[in-house]
Parts: sequence; structure tokens; C-alpha cells
Amino acid sequence: MFIAMNRFKIVKGMEEDFIEIWKRRESYLEGVPGFREFHLLQGQSYDDYTLFASHSVWDSPQVFEDWTRSEAFRLAHARAGSAKNVYMGPPNLELFEAVI
Repeated sequence: MFIAMNRFKIVKGMEEDFIEIWKRRESYLEGVPGFREFHLLQGQSYDDYTLFASHSVWDSPQVFEDWTRSEAFRLAHARAGSAKNVYMGPPNLELFEAVI
């Protein structure tokens, strides 16, 4: 199992806007070989931002890498950054491989 997470710092007060962006977004993940599941997680709020993470589960690092080079990936990210006022900066990608 392989997990890819993007952590987002969302401007305080823009949380619902961010959630709506993800609700309306076409992910193009269904039917991608090796894709298992996706979750958008809301974390702790601080003085100026709220932490969110996108969490996708894959069969292996290779199938995730294959997806990042696919047309489905390009389509899913075509409008990324269109709501810059929502983000405090770019997402932070974190990759994990199951060891137990």
C-alpha cells in the first residue's frame, strides 16, 4: 500500500470555499489502475489558517507515479491554483509506503 498526501494551509475563513472546490472537482481517479481510495481531511485551525490534507491510497509507488504522468492527472489538475486567495501557499506533498 502507498499513500500520497498533499497538505494545504487554507486561509482562515476560506475553509468552506476550499471544501466546495474539492466537491465540484472532477478527480478522474475512478478506473485508474492501482487507485484504491481518496479522502479530503480537515485538520486543526490556527490563528491564520486551517490545515487540510488530500489523502489517496494506491497499490504501489509505481502506480501512483504512472498516474502522475497520465492524461487523467493532467485533467484533474488543469484548474489547480485558480482560487489562489484560498491558499496560504503551495501544497506540501508527502509520500508514504506501508511497512507493516
